[in-house]
Amino acid sequence: MHGYIRRVIVAAAAGVALSTVGVAGASASAAASRAPQAVRVSSAGTHAAVSPGAQLWAKLYNGSPTLGHAESVAVSPDGKTVFVTGSKGEDDYVTIAYNAATGAQLWIKLYKGPTGSGNIAKAVAVSPDGSTVFVTGEGSTAASGATYVTIAYNAATGAQRWIKAYNGVVAVNFANALAVSPNGKTVFVTGQGDSASFVEQYATVAYNAATGAQLWAKRYGGPGSSNDIAHSVAVSPNGNTVFVTGTSTSPTFTDEATVAYNAATGAQLWVKRHSGVLLSANGYYNSVAVSPTGGAVYVTGINGDASSAGAGYDTIAYNAATGAQLWAKRYSSSGGALSLAVSPDGSTVFATGETFRPGAGIGYATVAYNAATGAQLWAKSYVGNLGAIPRALAYSVAVSPSGGTVYVTGLSWKAGFDYATIAYNAATGAQQWIKLYAFPGNNSTEGLGPVAEAVSPTTGTVIVTGADVAGEWATVAYSG
Repeated sequence: MHGYIRRVIVAAAAGVALSTVGVAGASASAAASRAPQAVRVSSAGTHAAVSPGAQLWAKLYNGSPTLGHAESVAVSPDGKTVFVTGSKGEDDYVTIAYNAATGAQLWIKLYKGPTGSGNIAKAVAVSPDGSTVFVTGEGSTAASGATYVTIAYNAATGAQRWIKAYNGVVAVNFANALAVSPNGKTVFVTGQGDSASFVEQYATVAYNAATGAQLWAKRYGGPGSSNDIAHSVAVSPNGNTVFVTGTSTSPTFTDEATVAYNAATGAQLWVKRHSGVLLSANGYYNSVAVSPTGGAVYVTGINGDASSAGAGYDTIAYNAATGAQLWAKRYSSSGGALSLAVSPDGSTVFATGETFRPGAGIGYATVAYNAATGAQLWAKSYVGNLGAIPRALAYSVAVSPSGGTVYVTGLSWKAGFDYATIAYNAATGAQQWIKLYAFPGNNSTEGLGPVAEAVSPTTGTVIVTGADVAGEWATVAYSG
C-alpha cells in the first residue's frame, strides 16, 4: 500500500531526462520539418510510411495471480530495445525487454528477494553504450524492513550483472528514481530513508556501474525534521554534479528542496528551498531536469492542496553551479505538475500534470516556458471524453529527438480509464494528434496510474506503459 500511495504524486521521473535526449541546436520549426518518419515493414518486405500517432504495436503482460503495475520505461540509445519495469503485486520486480520495432518480447526477469515479498521496482535506465539496464525500487533483504534494491542486467540477454542493497540507517528505505552518468560509469539512486529516530530524509546513493560497489551515500533532512522524500534525480551533462529534488518539510509547511552533490564524492554543493507563492501552502516537487549546456536546473511540482482553488504548478529554474534562483513561475490551474522535460536545444521547458476547474472536470494541463526567462509560451488543456464531469490526469511529458514535438501521456476516462497520449507542436502548442488505448475488455475497469513514457532517440517512436486495476500491464508504441 505504501508504494501505491506514493504513485499518486510521483511521475516516472527517472525516465524524463533520458527521453529528452536529441539533436541540440535546431530550431523548433526546422527540427519539426526534419522529424524522423516511422516505417513499417510489410510481409512482402517493402517499407511503408506510417502516419504520426499510428499505433505500431501493443503488448500485454499479466503477472497473475497477483496484481502488478508497470512503473517506468526506457529505450536503448540505438533505439532498438524497450525496457519496462514494475512489480508483480508487491512480491516481485518484473523487468521486460521488447524489440522496439515489433514489440516482440526479448526477455523477462523477476526478482523476488530472500523473503519473496515487499519488492516494488520503481525506475529503469539504460547505460549510454546500451550494454546494461539498471532497475531500482523498494525491496526486502531480511525478514523485516525495507531497503533500496538496485539491479544491473545485461541489456541483450537479461543476465544479472550485479545486485546491491542500501539499508540506510534503519531498514526503512524506499527508492523512487534512478539516473546514469553520461560516461556510463556511475549509477545514482534516490528516494527516502529513515533516520535513527525514524524521520524520513532524502537518501541518495552512488554505485560503480560496472561492479555495483557503493561509492557514497548522502542524506538530507529539512528543518521540519519529518517527511523529506526525494522524487527525482538528474546528472549534469559533464557528469560532475547530481541534482535531487522532492518534498521537504519546514517547521510549519511542506516545501520544495533541491540538493546538488559532487558526483564523484557526494559532497553537498548547495541546497535550495522554495515555499512557493502561497507561503502557507504545501509543496510536492516531483521532477528535475538539467539544461543541455548544464547551466541551469529545472524543477516542477504542486504548490498547495491539489484540490483547492489556491493550488497550482510551480516551476523553478536554478543556476546549476551556485543554486541561485533564476526564475520561478506559477501556472494556476487548481492542480499540480507531475513531470518536466527540456527541449534538446535547451530553449524551452515543458511541465505537465493535472488541472481542476469547477464544472469543467479534471484534465491535463501542459505548459511551455522560455527556459532563459521563464516567460510562458503556451498552455494547453485536455479534459477527457465522456461523462458529466470529464476526468483525465497527465503523468509524463517528453520531447521528440528533433525538438519539434512534445508528447504528454496519462489516463482519460471514457468507459474506463484509457491511456491518452497527445502530441503538441513544441513551438506553438497546436495539437498534432491524440490517441487513446483501452485495455481489451476494458468497459468498466479503471486504469491504474501512473502511466510512463519514453521516446526513442533514433526513430522518435513514443512508448507508453502502465496497467489496469486487474494488474495487467500494457506497453504501447506510437509513431512519433
